[in-house]
Amino acid sequence: MRKELPEIVRADEWAPLVIRTDYTDDAAWGEVVAALARAVEGEREWEAAVHLVEDRRWEGVTGDEALAASARDEELSVVFLADEVTMRSPVRPLLALDLGADDDEDLDPVYYEELIDSPPPREVRVAPDAVHMVHANLQLANVDFPEFVQDAAADPDGVVRDVTAASASPGPVPRPGP
Repeated sequence: MRKELPEIVRADEWAPLVIRTDYTDDAAWGEVVAALARAVEGEREWEAAVHLVEDRRWEGVTGDEALAASARDEELSVVFLADEVTMRSPVRPLLALDLGADDDEDLDPVYYEELIDSPPPREVRVAPDAVHMVHANLQLANVDFPEFVQDAAADPDGVVRDVTAASASPGPVPRPGP
């Protein structure tokens, strides 16, 4: 890890953890925060609690660095990053990182050779309106992370969306630059 990152102390394990790693566009960040704070419409109305980390010590942190720092929280199954792609895309997709994949590190290679040789994906893009749905399903172990990756693969923008939100895609998701 290139720098010591501050410990994250969450009060509520049911609140998704969103870390801002890009500080280039405050208006875009405001849109993300507003989208995360809105209660889901329809049959699932509830307060949309989110644990936001807005600390410049996280600026420019990579997915691997965020995973390593977030792994200190044993109750956390997924962390969401508001990175460069989030700020540049009109969809504002957060980068979801799977902390549950670390559970596979101590597998016996005799029995789990295929899984070791071909590990499951550890990241996927998630629209802000789907963050609560993804987080809750992973916390409850209702859905495995690779299932969300498959959902994103079927989306034209490569993003997991909350199907109950019925939001139209405002445009393609830009890929990170060199």
